[in-house]
Amino acid sequence: MFYIYILQSLKDSKTYVGYTNNLERRLVEHNSGKNITTRNRTPLELLFSENFETSKEARERELYWKSGGGRRKLKEFFEKGFPVT
Repeated sequence: MFYIYILQSLKDSKTYVGYTNNLERRLVEHNSGKNITTRNRTPLELLFSENFETSKEARERELYWKSGGGRRKLKEFFEKGFPVT
């Protein structure tokens, strides 16, 4: 199983999108400063995650959320509220 996830910093409200095959481990890594991109933004909370059968599917979805359209959709969800549908 593979996951994409969206984190939000409780420090500066910025979001981070990533993918992994072990969501729990990855969240611990982010919040313990082991990820250079989010190191200075801890603590982080999980806003959303999706699971996929293949790595390819998860990577494609991750790329969508990191694209302009995905970022616009994220902004819309922040304005209207989660969960993402």
